[in-house]
Amino acid sequence: MPGEVWFYHLERTTLAEALPELLEKTMEKGWRALVRAGSESRLKELDDQLWTAKDDNFLAHGRSDAPDPDRQPILLSLTEENANGAQILFALDGVAPENPDAFERCCVMFDAGDESAVTASRELWKKAKADGHSIAYWQQSVEGRWEKKA
Repeated sequence: MPGEVWFYHLERTTLAEALPELLEKTMEKGWRALVRAGSESRLKELDDQLWTAKDDNFLAHGRSDAPDPDRQPILLSLTEENANGAQILFALDGVAPENPDAFERCCVMFDAGDESAVTASRELWKKAKADGHSIAYWQQSVEGRWEKKA
C-alpha cells in the first residue's frame, strides 16, 4: 500500500520554527525521522537549530555524513538513503520525495513566499494522488497552529 504524503504550507512561521515542533511530535509517536535538505548550508543551519530549538530540551539528531547514522532518531541528510530506518521523511527546500513508498509518511514542507516551491508542491500533489497515495494538506492558522484543509 502506498505511504502517506502530507503537505505543510508555511504561511505564518519559518521552517526553523515549524520543523522542531513536527519532529517532536514524530518522536512522541515513537518514530524515527529522516530530514532531507536541499543544500549543505541548510543542513548546517538545521544541525545548529535543533540543538537549541527549545529552552528546556533539545532534539537529539545527527548528520548522515557523521559516524553511526543508524543510531540517530533524527537524521539530517542531502539524500533519501534511510540509514536510520526512519518511518517519516521530511522533504525541504523543494526536494521531492524520490520513493515515498519507502516511508510510512512523507512530509513536504514549503514556504508560501516561494512561488516556485508552491508550484512544485502542486505538481507533486497531482503525482502523489495519481500514484494512489493518501494525501493531506496542512495550512497554518492565524495563531500558527496546523489545520488540515484537505
